[in-house]
Amino acid sequence: MQVVVCVLAAWTDGRAAGQAGVGRIEGQVRVIPPPVSAVPSGVYPSRRVSKPPPKASEISNVIVFLKDPPKRAEPAPMHGTITQRDEAFVPRVVAITKGSTVDFPNTDPFFHNVFSLSKGANFDLGRYPKGESRGRRFPNAGLVKVYCHIHSHMTAAIMVFDHPFFRIPGADGTFALDDVPAGNYQISAWHERIGESSSTIKVEAGRTARIEFELPMEADR
Repeated sequence: MQVVVCVLAAWTDGRAAGQAGVGRIEGQVRVIPPPVSAVPSGVYPSRRVSKPPPKASEISNVIVFLKDPPKRAEPAPMHGTITQRDEAFVPRVVAITKGSTVDFPNTDPFFHNVFSLSKGANFDLGRYPKGESRGRRFPNAGLVKVYCHIHSHMTAAIMVFDHPFFRIPGADGTFALDDVPAGNYQISAWHERIGESSSTIKVEAGRTARIEFELPMEADR
């Protein structure tokens, strides 16, 4: 599946920078249905069958981030929550800094389990009932896929970063990265099913760089 990235060549005065030599990145992610081709039919040759457009909530499964930005002081740890609700992990995608903790409360009226076999976070929190919560600290950067032993369809993704330049877009797809050191970067939009799409962007001190991602999304099979 091809992912289209559109970079807008627009540069405007940014908001007041928090420190000298930094700029701002603003952008938007759009999740769009793929092109639809006609379905052959001898009776109704003009009929077209299309897949329903993806739900707006797919935006919440996107993470925008800079790749290999300059190393600065270690970002502060965060505290996230992924709830086990209606036999699903909610939210499905979480972005945190290295050293952060994520809690996994169970709100369903039956047992759940949380485990991962990911390279940077191999763990099993065991089975526990409704009303209980267990947590896990994530000391290593990278992608962590989380599952439930009891319900094989349950899955979540935790992206752990060693820098602060990442965001999950808002409901309208917009995002902003502040206090980015001036320079040339690769910026990526990652989706749990589509994968990663990258482009280049230039950040100038005291200015705002703008970028736009378009991610074609096929319906769940």
